[in-house]
Amino acid sequence: MQQESFQVKKKQFFKNFTTILLFGVVGTVISFCLISLGANLLFKRIGVTSLDIQDYLAVGAILSATDSVCTLQVLNQDETPLLYSIVFGEGVVNDATSIVLFNAVQSLDVSNIDLLTALKLLGTFLYLFFTSTALGIAAGLISAYIIKTLYFGRHSTDREVALMMLMAYLSYMLAELLNLRGILTIFFCGIVMPHYTWHNVTESSRVTTKHAFATISFIAETFIFLYVGMDALDIDKWKSSKASPGTSIAVSSTLFALVLVGRAAFVFPIANITNCIKKRPSTKIELRKQFIIWWAGLMRGAVTIALSYNQFANSDKTLTEDSALMITSTIIVVLLVLWNAKPAHSDATDIPSLDDLQILFLKNGDPSDQGGSNEPAHRKGSLSLLISNPTSTVHYFWRKFDDKFMRPVFGGQGFVPFVPSSPTGAADP
Repeated sequence: MQQESFQVKKKQFFKNFTTILLFGVVGTVISFCLISLGANLLFKRIGVTSLDIQDYLAVGAILSATDSVCTLQVLNQDETPLLYSIVFGEGVVNDATSIVLFNAVQSLDVSNIDLLTALKLLGTFLYLFFTSTALGIAAGLISAYIIKTLYFGRHSTDREVALMMLMAYLSYMLAELLNLRGILTIFFCGIVMPHYTWHNVTESSRVTTKHAFATISFIAETFIFLYVGMDALDIDKWKSSKASPGTSIAVSSTLFALVLVGRAAFVFPIANITNCIKKRPSTKIELRKQFIIWWAGLMRGAVTIALSYNQFANSDKTLTEDSALMITSTIIVVLLVLWNAKPAHSDATDIPSLDDLQILFLKNGDPSDQGGSNEPAHRKGSLSLLISNPTSTVHYFWRKFDDKFMRPVFGGQGFVPFVPSSPTGAADP
């Protein structure tokens, strides 16, 4: 997660931030509701009768979690920047939202479900979402301030890289210690750190950080998918379900169909709503792109498997036949949607120089940020401008605030202290 948030182009991410939040938060909630309701209505007809309301809600949260790792394999950031930023951003926010929903369901009292209970679930979700986000941003800013002002590890690539990694991991540990959502915290920490912290270290540390995060990410992802593959071949788990092949196929098909319907129920409506709001044709999501977003987000993987085991194979619970059936059916769904994933076309070795790293990391790397685009320059903000073009206007005012207050304190492009050991990376022009 830290590697992915480091890798995404910040300009495109925040340019489409409203759309990403709609897909990643609102869309996930819609999918969660539809999958939970559908499972509750259809499973009893198939013969799965031992699950309770909390289990059905958990199924909705489990199958609402897309696999952003696999999703990234089907798109190219340079060739389709709009689609990549939306699909990637939605995948990461979706993972965090699904986990927050799952944990909110675990703490829910299902013995008496009413409007107050639903409001409590919503309140728990909002609390976990915003507090986890705030903690991640705070951890990223603290890491930038420490490296820029206190000079911990200055002139040492090993110490600078270690500090960045430890601060990112510390944000995750703090989130878990405070019963928040670590995946959301570390993602926003990874958004803040390349904007501020990354500019405060030497040139060699920047290159090393890129390759270190890419290598660790690749190893972790490989291990996760190996683990998923080993679980798929766990014969004891399949025997524990004691379900006939027909029942297993019926449950898996039902879950797969609910995933298809649940995703379509929000992708096309939300995309068309955003098209009505956006004025420029280049920012609109065409029908063909909507199908790509719908299809790319069907991927399910490690998060889905982990949540399924957490719910149905918990050490505090007895593994019943229906619980084992849910685990094996989830594995089947994951395998169904992953079989057509393409291999990645690039890795860290594709970025040979610091200049390329700056293009990848900096939100000012695009020509439009340097004044080289054909778009007219923003005039002074006004209410009409904010209403007609909210995302660009907010970005414009944020840039002014960032340059005046944030970068002088936390560092960043153009606000890097002089480092004698690294003259080329000491200060940006």
